[in-house]
Amino acid sequence: MDHAKFFAAVRTSLFGGQLSTNQVKGMEAILGAWQVRPFDNRWLAYMLATAYHETDNTMCAVVENLNYSASGLLATFHKYFTAKQAADYARQPQRIANRAYANRMGNDSEASGDGWRYRGRGLVQITGHDNYLKYGIAADPDMALDPLKAIQILFDGMINGLFTGRRLDGYFSATATDWVGARKIINGTDRAVEIAGYAKKFAAALEAAR
Repeated sequence: MDHAKFFAAVRTSLFGGQLSTNQVKGMEAILGAWQVRPFDNRWLAYMLATAYHETDNTMCAVVENLNYSASGLLATFHKYFTAKQAADYARQPQRIANRAYANRMGNDSEASGDGWRYRGRGLVQITGHDNYLKYGIAADPDMALDPLKAIQILFDGMINGLFTGRRLDGYFSATATDWVGARKIINGTDRAVEIAGYAKKFAAALEAAR
């Protein structure tokens, strides 16, 4: 694989003509892990697109930003906040996490602090005690920010279906190429069309680099 050709392609199609050192390092790490045990280029393209979306284009493991305004809370977590509660919790990330993620995904009550402890981290933003437990890092959730661990979680979760039970081979195979449906591997249909567009651009870059 010609990495220079890959980066030239994504620099134009996905990164507005400019790549930071960290963006290059993040993608190099993902490409390097893939080259150790290669699999379908479409799988790789979709994983790169997922990381691109979930890390806000940084391509490095990040911690979830929960610094929501009241309106942002109602838009994102409307099931867990009334208008009055949204106003009370606005711009308080720790309180927001503890309420929004309480009593689900293996987390305990709001008072337990589990929501904040197990907020989103990594290249895929794993969230909740149960997801951290799957990867053996419930006792040290910041391990999800370790570059190697973050890539392992990205690959294992999407290839083996550890996030939602859905797997890449259910959407990309000898008889199927479903860029939009593949979002169900991570998060239902949220931003599915947008992420499919990113994936197609990564796929084109990988093809150009062959």
